[in-house]
Amino acid sequence: MDGVTEDLTTDLSRIADSFVISRNSAFTYKDKPVNAKQIGRELGVRYVLEGSVQRSAKQVRVNAQLIDAETAAHLWAERFERDIGDLSALQNEIIGRIANALSLALVGAEAARPTANPDALDYILRGRAAFNKPASRDNLAEAIGLFERALALDPRSAEAQSNLALTLAGRVAEGMSDTAAADLARAEGLVGQALVAAPSNPLAHFAKGQLLRVQGRCEDAIPEFETYIASNRNSAGAIGFLGHCKLMTGSIEEMIPAQEQAMRLSPRDPYIANIYWRIGVAYLLQSRTDEAIVWLEKGRSANPARPWVHAWLAAAYALKGETERAAAELAEARRLRGEGSYASIARMAATGYWGVPKVRALFEATYLAGLHKAGVPEE
Repeated sequence: MDGVTEDLTTDLSRIADSFVISRNSAFTYKDKPVNAKQIGRELGVRYVLEGSVQRSAKQVRVNAQLIDAETAAHLWAERFERDIGDLSALQNEIIGRIANALSLALVGAEAARPTANPDALDYILRGRAAFNKPASRDNLAEAIGLFERALALDPRSAEAQSNLALTLAGRVAEGMSDTAAADLARAEGLVGQALVAAPSNPLAHFAKGQLLRVQGRCEDAIPEFETYIASNRNSAGAIGFLGHCKLMTGSIEEMIPAQEQAMRLSPRDPYIANIYWRIGVAYLLQSRTDEAIVWLEKGRSANPARPWVHAWLAAAYALKGETERAAAELAEARRLRGEGSYASIARMAATGYWGVPKVRALFEATYLAGLHKAGVPEE
């Protein structure tokens, strides 16, 4: 239990704008009958994480719960059970899952607190809470508006700049922007400002990586994601993006393991649809169409508002000869993406980012060929 506490303390301290009591102070409460309100008063903290580890001959069970120290209300609780196997790998997985889940829970709890006079940090937390909802035009627009308000209050905030840039680029990546060029230009300017003000800020590097990825510059994005992961080993988002960039630069075999790691770290991630989609992409590019369909359908179920998933499903269904289902998915992709989308294969081939030549050839032989069979004209 001491090892779990120590590593979890380290990982939680990496959550932006968090204040985490040291492990030495936390250990003074070990095996003592104290309550969350008392701990909150004595240590000056707003939340208390408590838990236990039980070990049997073949399994380890970890119980964890997050408690509001002011009200003693339970905000989040989860149980993790695993076969013992490799204890070191097991501990890392459990810690990673707890850290991811807690980050989402803490941001949500802080954003929900009533504040008479919000400051920049209040708006950043509210923006992150909105961004943590499943991707939709409304949710992303809400997040952008909140980050804009944070930036208006503190124009030099690298956190506000980075979060806003990340969300603008993300909106383009999700196919949910009507002003893609303007969004990317704004994001580029914000990332530049953030890195000038705080060159070592991990979130600024994450935002730059996402921007470069959306711009089709995956080779340049890879070191930015790696920089962020070095400071936050539990970032399911960065790990997923890194795997995608590895695929686009030719390391196709690294795509699925990266997404599987992201799923292990954050199985209830609000962007889990993207992880499912990337696995489906990897399988379809390898012409493993049945497996691709399974994962693409999981992505559609997780977030039906994402146009890319419907387009890839259209291609996969068409390659299987399921023409009616393919046509229905293509129609939904066009509806969600907007007028003029998926107009011709030639236009998509000329304007899309398809990676290095060997990867582009796979896209052409599977995705674009499937879309053509689904009803997208050649010219």
